[in-house]
Amino acid sequence: MSERPLDRMASIRQLLVPVDGSPTSTKALDTAIGLARLNGAHIRLFHVIDELDHVNGFETPKTYREELLPLMRAGGEKMLAQMRRRATEQGVVCDSVLVESGTGRVCEQVAEEARLAQADMIVLGSHGRRGLARMLMGSDAEQIVRHAPVPVLVVKG
Repeated sequence: MSERPLDRMASIRQLLVPVDGSPTSTKALDTAIGLARLNGAHIRLFHVIDELDHVNGFETPKTYREELLPLMRAGGEKMLAQMRRRATEQGVVCDSVLVESGTGRVCEQVAEEARLAQADMIVLGSHGRRGLARMLMGSDAEQIVRHAPVPVLVVKG
């Protein structure tokens, strides 16, 4: 007999929540907090510093390495601390991981973290871009769904 979707929902113990500090990722976190409270699950927040989003080509490698990258790390840690606090204030055990994208795609890093964390589900926000905006910017949510080793709950912004 195959497992029913509701049976799988009842066995959620670890949720992975990729966050970027946007209102959409905060909404996904709030959804994950609700699921975690219902199931006694833990949450792992996951943030990827995407260096290419911040490179303009005018800074020297030294400036980038010594000034910009530390600022991105500090901003990521601050955002993760705020989101951890949001979860723990509601009685949910929560930890976080911050990584630098390097050469890997965000979707692959999320999938790998889901495996490492032994996540039962990924909960993420989607900005719901369509048309030209989606074509130009891509859809991280769509790529995560395609690469994820576990079920993904996509929360619309």
